[in-house]
Amino acid sequence: MNIRKSALIASALIVTSAAQAEVSANLGFASEYYYRGIFQAESSASSGLDFEKDGFYAGTWAADVSDGLEIDGYFGYGGEVGDVGYSVGYTGYFYTGDFDDTYQEINLGSSFGLLALDVAIGEYDNFGGPTLDYTYYSLTLEKDGFYGKYAGFSQDASGEYFEAGYSATVAEINLGITLIFNDRDLSGTGESDEAIVFTIGKSFDLR
Repeated sequence: MNIRKSALIASALIVTSAAQAEVSANLGFASEYYYRGIFQAESSASSGLDFEKDGFYAGTWAADVSDGLEIDGYFGYGGEVGDVGYSVGYTGYFYTGDFDDTYQEINLGSSFGLLALDVAIGEYDNFGGPTLDYTYYSLTLEKDGFYGKYAGFSQDASGEYFEAGYSATVAEINLGITLIFNDRDLSGTGESDEAIVFTIGKSFDLR
């Protein structure tokens, strides 16, 4: 199963208490669009809108893909117990055109110090064929803008990848470089693949 999806970020249900909440928008561009180790498109522009209050969040994010748009929506809650961070949420991935079909998943996350563990338990509509189930898992180590990630899929999906990168903010512009090494299950070419991705973005505080 060739899982094509995108990154999580953000729309807002702005309620009367929004003056005490955080509302932000973002714009971005990637030299190549990879998500969870899987190639999505050559060069891709994106934008999103986020709402967060007292640990609760909701958002939407959209990006152009090779045959239309990917439009994601998500919501959830995150917090901390002592030194351990946790989150639980929902994400839906929807597409215009014939690029891909709908994915819906429950997202679970935990972090401690420099380490973060994320798990997504999802379902893929599969263009009217048998619905497919998948589990995505990732372990990330991050410090001072540098990070490394090992991740993969199980159940009706398979494949693993490694990702390493660095990001920094220069004059309020977010810059990043990522190295991606995926196996042949995720590359779709029958061989393992690698890529260097450059990203640039800008966030806006709308409070």
